[in-house]
Amino acid sequence: MRYEMRKSKKIGAIRAKPGVQATQWPELAEEWQTAGREWASWWSSAVTGGSADAARRGSIVDTGLVLPALPAAWIQPEALADITWRYRQRFEALWSRIVDGGGPLSVPEAEGDRRFAAKAWREQPYFALLKSAYLLYSDYVRELTDLAQADPDTKKKLAFVADQYINAIAPSNYLATNPDALRLALDSGGASIVQGASNLITDAQRGRIAMTDETAFEVGRNLATTPGSVVFKNELIELIQYAPTTPTVFRRPLLIVPPCINKYYILDLGPENSFVRYAVAQGHTVFMISWRNIPAELGNLTWDDYLERGALAAIDVAREIASSKTINTVGFCVGGTLLACALAVLAARHTPYVASATLLTTMLDFADPGDIGVYISRDSLAARERALLAGARIQGSELASAFASLRPNELVWNYVVGNYLKGQTPPAFDLLYWNSDSANLPGPMYFSYVRDMYLNNRLREPGALTMSGQAIDLRRISVPTYVLATHDDHIVPWRSAYKTIGLLGGDLTFVLGASGHIAGVVNPPQKHRRNFWTNELLTDDADDWLSRAAMHPGSWWPHWSAWQAKHGGPRRPAPASAGSDRHRALAPAPGSYVSERVA
Repeated sequence: MRYEMRKSKKIGAIRAKPGVQATQWPELAEEWQTAGREWASWWSSAVTGGSADAARRGSIVDTGLVLPALPAAWIQPEALADITWRYRQRFEALWSRIVDGGGPLSVPEAEGDRRFAAKAWREQPYFALLKSAYLLYSDYVRELTDLAQADPDTKKKLAFVADQYINAIAPSNYLATNPDALRLALDSGGASIVQGASNLITDAQRGRIAMTDETAFEVGRNLATTPGSVVFKNELIELIQYAPTTPTVFRRPLLIVPPCINKYYILDLGPENSFVRYAVAQGHTVFMISWRNIPAELGNLTWDDYLERGALAAIDVAREIASSKTINTVGFCVGGTLLACALAVLAARHTPYVASATLLTTMLDFADPGDIGVYISRDSLAARERALLAGARIQGSELASAFASLRPNELVWNYVVGNYLKGQTPPAFDLLYWNSDSANLPGPMYFSYVRDMYLNNRLREPGALTMSGQAIDLRRISVPTYVLATHDDHIVPWRSAYKTIGLLGGDLTFVLGASGHIAGVVNPPQKHRRNFWTNELLTDDADDWLSRAAMHPGSWWPHWSAWQAKHGGPRRPAPASAGSDRHRALAPAPGSYVSERVA
């Protein structure tokens, strides 16, 4: 690379225009970068969670989802010299204001940036200078990134790495330059620093940053509490049937396929925000797949195993227990991708066992996977191919850490500051507890998923993939489908989810919810929060669809419920007990798989 942002001393070596004197800002930037690298070193270690050592034991393999190396890019020397000169002038103006006693110039902050909310960042010259110099340097790095000459994918990766670097070196992330943390240390007689060090050691030992007070939650006590029974179990899944709360139920049951990299109870949190409890109250006989946290002996499971022993097995059991030829289905995130593949297999087998499908924040066309795409490359997957196909497992915590890095200030540095600089315990938050409760994946399954979908984007191509012995053609999925995307989703960009309408063969309803990947889905109506958009005219362009869409206040759940009721079939008396003669109740919900902890 001819020019690297990390080597900031080169900036100072650029020849400035006549009359411009050298300043000390490159040295300050170098100090920030050094500190940033130290944080990044610890963060990378936490992300891998010791998995590199485990990989040598043949049990866990590194996903490769660590911050990618700064890609090669070239900047025109004239443009580089010009931008450096312009920013030198702006930095000199900062220092001049300080020398003249006028205080530092104000540099605009990003809207919603809470890092510099304390009054000291505005009222005390030292901290005001730090903030302004940092924001100015951030602008400089971003403009350098814009100037880089490279292909679009490289520029996207460059911009992502630059943002990660900028966020890491913020003065708010370090004790010596965070006025809130310094004040707390003085007021507590140093107790906050001691507690912060203890928190850091604890988090480093478990390989992740605590985002919530984990002592406040327990699965089965105040999470995943909707009454039900495990009615089927194999080595990969437990299938839960929930107890009815209405005197009559729809004839067709509702099967939910949750994501397999976290636990199912994201859709059954507390009673007040449980999608499961809501669906049961609408008269649905709800079945839920609880995926296994993969132990070493199941490391060889494949994508087809997740279809046959997971989604397809659950469809058969739900049909048998409900005495219904067809069922309704819901898939969430990668669970939605698995569900769509299962429906394609059923279509190829001419077995119409499903009457409707709901896909929540699901991607079937991976042309634009969003920022997570910067972590995925052919080289990194090829380097791990042998280990993955041999049955090494992917640690769920690594995936969770990569997802968190897509919103670093909110999901990483916010907790670095609170946990370590201030010695605080983060507040109890059920969504973040679930977010840290990840599950391992088997290597062959993960390899197929990344290769076939993220890298090669073959799922959208009719006949390009074979699953469970069948050529996959999404166009043959002819059931009515409700597609929900969320506007601020950083894992499944809503415009990518919108492309689903051009892939499936049945009648489609597309709804856009507000907020992000999780909060946009888990939005119970009684809280009267957020909004959603609808438009029956499904145009070719996502933005055109949105421009013509109607906005509705509140939750999308009632809208979905009205849609789903049309596919539920006639009502009948609610079952008196769970299971059937063939599939008897085995244990009360939430079952055992959801609580398994495996190395």
